[in-house]
Amino acid sequence: MKRTYSQLNDEERRKLELWRQAKVSPDVIAERLGRHRSTIYRELKRNHFRDEAMPKVVGYFWMVAKMKATLRRAKERKLIRHAELQGQVIDRIKAGWTPEQIAGRMRLEGAKPRVCQETIYRFVYSKEGMQHDLWWYLPEHRRKRRPRRARKRQAPKFCPENSILFRPDDVAHRRQFGHWEADLVLFRQKFGPHNLISLVERISRFTVLLPNADRRTRPIMAKLVAVLGSLPFKARRSITFDRGSEFIDWPHLQAHAGVQAWFCDPRSPWQKGTVENTNRRMRRWLPRDMDPTSISGAQLKAICDRLNATPRKCLGWRTPAEVFREKVLDRRA
Repeated sequence: MKRTYSQLNDEERRKLELWRQAKVSPDVIAERLGRHRSTIYRELKRNHFRDEAMPKVVGYFWMVAKMKATLRRAKERKLIRHAELQGQVIDRIKAGWTPEQIAGRMRLEGAKPRVCQETIYRFVYSKEGMQHDLWWYLPEHRRKRRPRRARKRQAPKFCPENSILFRPDDVAHRRQFGHWEADLVLFRQKFGPHNLISLVERISRFTVLLPNADRRTRPIMAKLVAVLGSLPFKARRSITFDRGSEFIDWPHLQAHAGVQAWFCDPRSPWQKGTVENTNRRMRRWLPRDMDPTSISGAQLKAICDRLNATPRKCLGWRTPAEVFREKVLDRRA
Protein backbone atom coordinates (compact mmCIF):
# COMPACT_ATOMS: atom_id res chain seq x y z
CA MET A 1 0.00 0.00 0.00
CA LYS A 2 1.24 3.48 -0.84
CA ARG A 3 2.63 5.34 2.20
CA THR A 4 2.22 9.06 2.76
CA TYR A 5 4.39 11.40 4.80
CA SER A 6 3.80 14.83 6.31
CA GLN A 7 6.30 17.56 7.05
CA LEU A 8 7.03 18.49 10.65
CA ASN A 9 4.94 21.48 11.69
CA ASP A 10 6.17 24.59 13.53
CA GLU A 11 5.25 23.28 16.98
CA GLU A 12 7.10 20.01 16.40
CA ARG A 13 10.18 21.89 15.18
CA ARG A 14 10.11 24.15 18.28
CA LYS A 15 10.04 21.10 20.54
CA LEU A 16 12.79 19.45 18.50
CA GLU A 17 15.04 22.49 18.95
CA LEU A 18 14.48 22.63 22.72
CA TRP A 19 15.02 18.89 23.20
CA ARG A 20 18.20 18.88 21.12
CA GLN A 21 19.55 21.75 23.22
CA ALA A 22 18.74 19.60 26.27
CA LYS A 23 20.74 16.72 24.70
CA VAL A 24 17.68 14.47 24.24
CA SER A 25 18.46 11.70 21.77
CA PRO A 26 16.67 11.62 18.35
CA ASP A 27 15.15 8.23 19.19
CA VAL A 28 13.49 9.61 22.33
CA ILE A 29 12.32 12.71 20.45
CA ALA A 30 10.77 10.53 17.75
CA GLU A 31 8.88 8.58 20.40
CA ARG A 32 7.63 11.75 22.10
CA LEU A 33 6.46 13.28 18.81
CA GLY A 34 4.93 10.06 17.54
CA ARG A 35 7.22 10.14 14.50
CA HIS A 36 9.50 7.55 12.92
CA ARG A 37 13.11 7.86 14.05
CA SER A 38 14.19 8.28 10.40
CA THR A 39 12.01 11.39 10.14
CA ILE A 40 13.86 13.02 13.04
CA TYR A 41 17.33 12.01 11.80
CA ARG A 42 16.48 13.29 8.31
CA GLU A 43 15.16 16.58 9.72
CA LEU A 44 18.31 17.16 11.77
CA LYS A 45 20.62 16.33 8.86
CA ARG A 46 18.81 18.41 6.23
CA ASN A 47 18.29 21.49 8.35
CA HIS A 48 21.47 21.62 10.42
CA PHE A 49 22.75 25.22 10.57
CA ARG A 50 26.43 26.11 10.19
CA ASP A 51 27.93 29.40 9.03
CA GLU A 52 31.64 30.30 8.95
CA ALA A 53 30.75 33.90 9.76
CA MET A 54 29.15 32.73 13.02
CA PRO A 55 31.25 29.80 14.22
CA LYS A 56 29.61 29.73 17.67
CA VAL A 57 26.09 29.43 16.25
CA VAL A 58 25.84 25.80 15.20
CA GLY A 59 23.01 23.32 15.53
CA TYR A 60 19.32 22.92 14.86
CA PHE A 61 17.09 26.01 14.97
CA TRP A 62 13.42 25.68 14.11
CA MET A 63 13.11 28.97 12.19
CA VAL A 64 16.11 28.09 10.04
CA ALA A 65 14.69 24.60 9.51
CA LYS A 66 11.38 26.05 8.39
CA MET A 67 13.05 28.39 5.87
CA LYS A 68 15.23 25.60 4.46
CA ALA A 69 12.23 23.28 4.08
CA THR A 70 10.27 26.04 2.33
CA LEU A 71 13.10 26.68 -0.12
CA ARG A 72 13.43 22.98 -0.88
CA ARG A 73 9.73 22.66 -1.59
CA ALA A 74 9.89 25.68 -3.92
CA LYS A 75 12.68 24.02 -5.87
CA GLU A 76 10.82 20.70 -5.99
CA ARG A 77 7.62 22.04 -7.53
CA LYS A 78 6.06 19.69 -10.05
CA LEU A 79 6.62 21.95 -13.07
CA ILE A 80 10.28 22.33 -12.08
CA ARG A 81 10.87 18.62 -11.47
CA HIS A 82 9.19 17.47 -14.70
CA ALA A 83 10.83 19.28 -17.61
CA GLU A 84 8.64 17.57 -20.23
CA LEU A 85 5.47 18.56 -18.39
CA GLN A 86 6.76 22.12 -18.07
CA GLY A 87 7.39 22.23 -21.82
CA GLN A 88 3.84 21.06 -22.59
CA VAL A 89 2.38 23.74 -20.31
CA ILE A 90 4.55 26.50 -21.82
CA ASP A 91 3.68 25.45 -25.39
CA ARG A 92 -0.05 25.42 -24.67
CA ILE A 93 0.03 28.78 -22.89
CA LYS A 94 1.83 30.30 -25.86
CA ALA A 95 -0.79 28.71 -28.14
CA GLY A 96 -3.47 30.73 -26.32
CA TRP A 97 -4.75 28.11 -23.87
CA THR A 98 -5.74 29.28 -20.40
CA PRO A 99 -4.46 27.41 -17.32
CA GLU A 100 -7.98 26.10 -16.72
CA GLN A 101 -8.16 24.69 -20.27
CA ILE A 102 -4.72 23.09 -19.94
CA ALA A 103 -5.58 21.44 -16.61
CA GLY A 104 -9.01 20.33 -17.87
CA ARG A 105 -7.54 18.76 -21.01
CA MET A 106 -4.91 16.90 -19.00
CA ARG A 107 -7.62 15.55 -16.74
CA LEU A 108 -9.68 14.43 -19.74
CA GLU A 109 -6.68 12.69 -21.30
CA GLY A 110 -5.72 11.06 -18.02
CA ALA A 111 -2.21 12.47 -18.33
CA LYS A 112 0.35 11.45 -15.72
CA PRO A 113 1.85 13.51 -14.29
CA ARG A 114 -0.59 16.40 -14.61
CA VAL A 115 -1.20 19.71 -12.86
CA CYS A 116 -4.17 21.77 -11.73
CA GLN A 117 -4.78 25.31 -12.92
CA GLU A 118 -3.59 26.86 -9.64
CA THR A 119 -0.19 25.16 -10.04
CA ILE A 120 0.04 26.56 -13.58
CA TYR A 121 -0.82 30.09 -12.41
CA ARG A 122 1.84 29.88 -9.70
CA PHE A 123 4.40 28.77 -12.27
CA VAL A 124 3.44 31.57 -14.67
CA TYR A 125 4.12 34.18 -11.97
CA SER A 126 7.19 32.45 -10.52
CA LYS A 127 10.76 33.44 -11.34
CA GLU A 128 10.98 30.65 -13.92
CA GLY A 129 7.69 31.61 -15.57
CA MET A 130 8.60 35.28 -15.73
CA GLN A 131 11.71 34.35 -17.72
CA HIS A 132 9.37 33.14 -20.49
CA ASP A 133 7.01 36.15 -20.14
CA LEU A 134 4.11 33.70 -19.87
CA TRP A 135 1.89 36.35 -18.27
CA TRP A 136 1.68 38.09 -21.65
CA TYR A 137 -0.11 35.10 -23.21
CA LEU A 138 -2.89 35.06 -20.60
CA PRO A 139 -6.23 36.69 -21.54
CA GLU A 140 -5.80 39.76 -19.29
CA HIS A 141 -2.01 40.20 -19.79
CA ARG A 142 -1.38 40.98 -16.12
CA ARG A 143 2.29 41.28 -15.22
CA LYS A 144 1.43 40.72 -11.54
CA ARG A 145 -1.20 38.40 -10.19
CA ARG A 146 -3.90 40.05 -8.16
CA PRO A 147 -4.23 38.86 -4.53
CA ARG A 148 -7.19 36.56 -4.07
CA ARG A 149 -8.87 38.93 -1.63
CA ALA A 150 -8.80 41.63 -4.32
CA ARG A 151 -10.54 39.53 -6.96
CA LYS A 152 -14.14 40.16 -7.82
CA ARG A 153 -16.66 38.07 -5.98
CA GLN A 154 -18.60 35.72 -8.18
CA ALA A 155 -22.33 36.11 -8.44
CA PRO A 156 -24.25 33.83 -6.06
CA LYS A 157 -25.00 30.45 -7.63
CA PHE A 158 -27.98 29.74 -5.41
CA CYS A 159 -31.16 31.74 -5.95
CA PRO A 160 -32.47 33.47 -2.80
CA GLU A 161 -35.95 32.09 -3.48
CA ASN A 162 -34.51 28.57 -3.10
CA SER A 163 -33.48 29.26 0.48
CA ILE A 164 -34.64 26.78 3.09
CA LEU A 165 -36.44 29.71 4.74
CA PHE A 166 -39.05 29.50 1.96
CA ARG A 167 -39.52 25.76 2.19
CA PRO A 168 -43.25 25.03 2.80
CA ASP A 169 -44.37 24.02 6.28
CA ASP A 170 -45.52 20.62 4.99
CA VAL A 171 -41.89 19.91 4.10
CA ALA A 172 -40.30 21.48 7.17
CA HIS A 173 -42.63 19.63 9.58
CA ARG A 174 -42.53 16.30 7.70
CA ARG A 175 -46.23 16.30 6.85
CA GLN A 176 -45.75 15.39 3.18
CA PHE A 177 -43.95 12.41 1.67
CA GLY A 178 -41.38 12.66 -1.12
CA HIS A 179 -38.98 15.28 0.22
CA TRP A 180 -35.31 14.30 0.39
CA GLU A 181 -32.02 15.54 1.80
CA ALA A 182 -28.65 14.94 0.11
CA ASP A 183 -25.00 15.20 1.08
CA LEU A 184 -21.55 13.89 0.14
CA VAL A 185 -19.79 11.32 2.32
CA LEU A 186 -16.09 12.20 2.10
CA PHE A 187 -12.96 10.19 2.89
CA ARG A 188 -9.30 10.97 3.56
CA GLN A 189 -7.68 13.22 0.98
CA LYS A 190 -5.00 10.62 0.24
CA PHE A 191 -7.65 8.45 -1.46
CA GLY A 192 -8.35 11.10 -4.09
CA PRO A 193 -11.68 12.71 -5.08
CA HIS A 194 -13.84 9.57 -4.77
CA ASN A 195 -16.82 9.93 -2.46
CA LEU A 196 -20.39 8.74 -1.89
CA ILE A 197 -23.69 10.53 -2.38
CA SER A 198 -26.08 9.95 0.51
CA LEU A 199 -29.79 10.50 -0.12
CA VAL A 200 -32.42 10.28 2.64
CA GLU A 201 -36.21 10.72 2.47
CA ARG A 202 -37.33 12.98 5.34
CA ILE A 203 -40.45 11.12 6.56
CA SER A 204 -39.43 7.47 6.14
CA ARG A 205 -35.66 7.96 6.65
CA PHE A 206 -35.20 5.66 3.65
CA THR A 207 -31.53 5.83 2.57
CA VAL A 208 -29.80 5.50 -0.80
CA LEU A 209 -26.01 5.47 -1.26
CA LEU A 210 -24.39 6.16 -4.64
CA PRO A 211 -20.68 5.86 -5.53
CA ASN A 212 -19.18 8.98 -7.07
CA ALA A 213 -15.80 9.43 -8.78
CA ASP A 214 -15.32 13.14 -8.04
CA ARG A 215 -17.02 16.29 -6.73
CA ARG A 216 -18.02 17.83 -10.06
CA THR A 217 -21.59 18.98 -10.00
CA ARG A 218 -22.89 17.66 -13.35
CA PRO A 219 -22.10 13.94 -12.70
CA ILE A 220 -23.61 14.25 -9.22
CA MET A 221 -26.84 15.71 -10.58
CA ALA A 222 -26.94 13.10 -13.34
CA LYS A 223 -26.84 10.34 -10.72
CA LEU A 224 -29.62 12.01 -8.72
CA VAL A 225 -31.75 12.35 -11.86
CA ALA A 226 -31.26 8.65 -12.64
CA VAL A 227 -32.29 7.57 -9.14
CA LEU A 228 -35.13 10.00 -8.42
CA GLY A 229 -36.44 9.96 -11.98
CA SER A 230 -37.41 6.31 -11.60
CA LEU A 231 -39.73 7.08 -8.68
CA PRO A 232 -43.37 8.26 -8.94
CA PHE A 233 -43.73 12.03 -8.68
CA LYS A 234 -45.17 11.90 -5.15
CA ALA A 235 -41.92 10.24 -4.02
CA ARG A 236 -39.62 12.92 -5.53
CA ARG A 237 -41.12 16.30 -4.74
CA SER A 238 -38.04 18.15 -3.47
CA ILE A 239 -34.50 17.78 -2.19
CA THR A 240 -32.53 19.87 0.31
CA PHE A 241 -28.79 20.51 -0.13
CA ASP A 242 -26.14 22.54 1.62
CA ARG A 243 -24.36 25.28 -0.36
CA GLY A 244 -21.41 23.21 -1.53
CA SER A 245 -20.13 23.87 -5.05
CA GLU A 246 -20.98 20.27 -5.95
CA PHE A 247 -24.68 21.21 -5.97
CA ILE A 248 -24.58 24.35 -8.14
CA ASP A 249 -26.06 22.52 -11.14
CA TRP A 250 -29.39 22.08 -9.36
CA PRO A 251 -31.38 23.48 -12.36
CA HIS A 252 -30.38 20.31 -14.26
CA LEU A 253 -32.05 18.22 -11.55
CA GLN A 254 -35.16 20.39 -11.58
CA ALA A 255 -35.45 20.32 -15.39
CA HIS A 256 -34.92 16.58 -15.88
CA ALA A 257 -36.58 15.09 -12.80
CA GLY A 258 -39.06 17.78 -11.76
CA VAL A 259 -37.51 17.97 -8.29
CA GLN A 260 -37.62 21.28 -6.43
CA ALA A 261 -34.28 22.21 -4.80
CA TRP A 262 -33.87 23.91 -1.43
CA PHE A 263 -30.62 25.12 0.12
CA CYS A 264 -29.49 25.50 3.72
CA ASP A 265 -28.16 28.80 4.98
CA PRO A 266 -24.38 29.26 4.58
CA ARG A 267 -22.36 27.17 7.05
CA SER A 268 -25.55 25.61 8.47
CA PRO A 269 -25.47 21.88 7.61
CA TRP A 270 -27.51 21.17 10.76
CA GLN A 271 -30.56 22.43 8.83
CA LYS A 272 -30.52 19.14 6.92
CA GLY A 273 -30.18 17.09 10.07
CA THR A 274 -31.80 13.93 8.69
CA VAL A 275 -29.01 13.19 6.23
CA GLU A 276 -26.33 14.37 8.68
CA ASN A 277 -27.65 11.90 11.28
CA THR A 278 -27.73 9.14 8.68
CA ASN A 279 -24.14 9.88 7.67
CA ARG A 280 -23.07 9.42 11.30
CA ARG A 281 -24.85 6.07 11.42
CA MET A 282 -23.20 4.78 8.25
CA ARG A 283 -19.73 5.76 9.48
CA ARG A 284 -19.78 2.54 11.50
CA TRP A 285 -19.24 0.70 8.21
CA LEU A 286 -17.72 3.51 6.13
CA PRO A 287 -15.01 5.19 8.26
CA ARG A 288 -12.99 8.06 6.81
CA ASP A 289 -9.88 5.88 6.71
CA MET A 290 -11.51 3.43 4.29
CA ASP A 291 -10.47 3.58 0.63
CA PRO A 292 -13.74 4.43 -1.23
CA THR A 293 -12.49 2.78 -4.43
CA SER A 294 -12.44 -0.55 -2.60
CA ILE A 295 -16.16 -0.41 -1.76
CA SER A 296 -18.18 -2.57 -4.13
CA GLY A 297 -21.76 -2.01 -5.22
CA ALA A 298 -22.78 -5.10 -3.26
CA GLN A 299 -21.25 -3.65 -0.09
CA LEU A 300 -23.09 -0.34 -0.55
CA LYS A 301 -26.37 -2.16 -1.11
CA ALA A 302 -25.79 -4.26 2.02
CA ILE A 303 -25.20 -1.11 4.09
CA CYS A 304 -28.34 0.55 2.68
CA ASP A 305 -30.38 -2.59 3.35
CA ARG A 306 -29.11 -2.70 6.92
CA LEU A 307 -30.01 0.95 7.54
CA ASN A 308 -33.40 0.58 5.88
CA ALA A 309 -34.23 -2.62 7.77
CA THR A 310 -33.39 -1.24 11.24
CA PRO A 311 -36.44 -0.25 13.40
CA ARG A 312 -36.47 3.44 14.30
CA LYS A 313 -37.99 5.00 17.38
CA CYS A 314 -39.11 8.06 15.38
CA LEU A 315 -41.08 5.71 13.12
CA GLY A 316 -42.86 3.92 15.96
CA TRP A 317 -40.30 1.11 15.71
CA ARG A 318 -41.12 0.44 12.08
CA THR A 319 -38.30 0.26 9.57
CA PRO A 320 -37.56 2.92 6.91
CA ALA A 321 -38.21 0.34 4.18
CA GLU A 322 -41.69 -0.44 5.59
CA VAL A 323 -42.67 3.21 5.84
CA PHE A 324 -41.29 4.06 2.39
CA ARG A 325 -43.17 1.16 0.78
CA GLU A 326 -46.38 2.15 2.57
CA LYS A 327 -46.10 5.78 1.43
CA VAL A 328 -45.34 4.84 -2.19
CA LEU A 329 -48.35 2.51 -2.35
CA ASP A 330 -50.70 4.91 -0.54
CA ARG A 331 -53.02 6.37 -3.19
CA ARG A 332 -53.98 9.29 -0.92
CA ALA A 333 -50.38 10.60 -0.72
